[in-house]
This record gives sequence, C-alpha cells and structure tokens, in this order.
Amino acid sequence: MECLNKKKNDLVCNCTYPGCPRHGVCCECLDYHRSNQELPACFFDQKTEKTYDRSMDNFIKTKKPRIV
Repeated sequence: MECLNKKKNDLVCNCTYPGCPRHGVCCECLDYHRSNQELPACFFDQKTEKTYDRSMDNFIKTKKPRIV
C-alpha cells in the first residue's frame, strides 16, 4: 500500500540513515523501530539522531532535565 502522505512526510523526516526504505512512511518506521524496542529518528534532536542510537535508554538519557 502506498503512503498518501509520503511527499509531505519526506519534508519533515529527520532520518539521516542512507537509503532508509521507510523514509517518510511513518507507520512503517514506527512499526520497524517498535519491533526493535527503539524509537524513530523524529524522537531525537539532530545531533543525537546522527549517532543512530535509537534505544529508549538513549532517548531518556538525552531528555533528562539539565540541572544548572
């Protein structure tokens, strides 16, 4: 089934994984990462996303409030 929103999603998808077959197809991306106990790129900031560490632990670590 073709994603009707792929063109629109491609504009905001921040996944930098080269050749990702799910780029811009959010439902497939969520399903893929969920089955691997990960989160998709859109949950991470640009710097963290480029590490390709999509683990939930990394998400929690990067989202902890910083105490000044």
